Amino acid sequence: MQLSSDLVQPWEFVSRDDRVAASQSGWVFDTAMLLLTRPLDAAIAEILQVIGVDAEADRAWMFEYDADHLRFRNTHEWSRGGVGSFVQDLQHVPVTMIGWLHQRLVLGQAVMVNDIEALPRSAGALRAEFIRQNNKSVLSVPVFHDGKLVACIGFDAVAASRRWSDEIADLFRCADLIAAARYGRSPITSGSEDSQAAYPALIYLRRAHGILGTPLTEIVGLRSSKDYTEVWLVDGAMVLDPRPLTQWLGLIPPGWFVRIHRTAVVNHQFVREVVRRSSGAWQLRLHDYEDHWPVSRAGRVELRAHLGV
Repeated sequence: MQLSSDLVQPWEFVSRDDRVAASQSGWVFDTAMLLLTRPLDAAIAEILQVIGVDAEADRAWMFEYDADHLRFRNTHEWSRGGVGSFVQDLQHVPVTMIGWLHQRLVLGQAVMVNDIEALPRSAGALRAEFIRQNNKSVLSVPVFHDGKLVACIGFDAVAASRRWSDEIADLFRCADLIAAARYGRSPITSGSEDSQAAYPALIYLRRAHGILGTPLTEIVGLRSSKDYTEVWLVDGAMVLDPRPLTQWLGLIPPGWFVRIHRTAVVNHQFVREVVRRSSGAWQLRLHDYEDHWPVSRAGRVELRAHLGV
């Protein structure tokens, strides 16, 4: 829907009760099914893609607050081909940068910014960030859990200005479902309270449904593949990352990861079996993977130190 500056306000605040009728998008059903059938982070990433495409957005995203609402970070992002990604830039960002937006989200209101240039002076930092991202219009919908603002999901229009209206009712419902799945579980299974208090380290990987922040604790192992790195994950996926293994060695904490070969690094927490062949060769079985990973002579020394074998 194209904007007409004569008819549309530069920004709008929408409460969940303002839009009683839901659209016929099917987003709520799709969100529920994905959350029930997919690993949580993969489900959220796919939800953003499905909704973003259907809403004719150029970028769909989610950010989370820390426990004190002092900082926020982007956790998931989908973008159309050729549209820039900013998820890696927006980490541990002071909430003061989005203060004008935040004060409305806390009230439970969705915020539609239809004209970036018309934002008030009090939103100067937010306006500068929107311009940096080449945004023409932005929709932000709060995510609440137990009566507390915990996150936000939204859309960006980059190619041309766009106004979303009836879709907001569905987005509020989708936000409720995401909140129940992500924050309604115990801290042991979801890490909700801990992750909000002290953000766990994330590595951003481009997967099928956009760029996804992946906790280091979900990386089972890394294998060199020429100039790329195979990243093996706890959910069974393998992502081919454009960074070489040598660069990954500077990203991962040595306390968790062991270099078992010049071409391979593993998270020692996922070592299920150490196989010693009659030839003297060592191999590892990791997590639920059938493949065995070879261990070099040099790798055995570090492996012994971590596993006590």
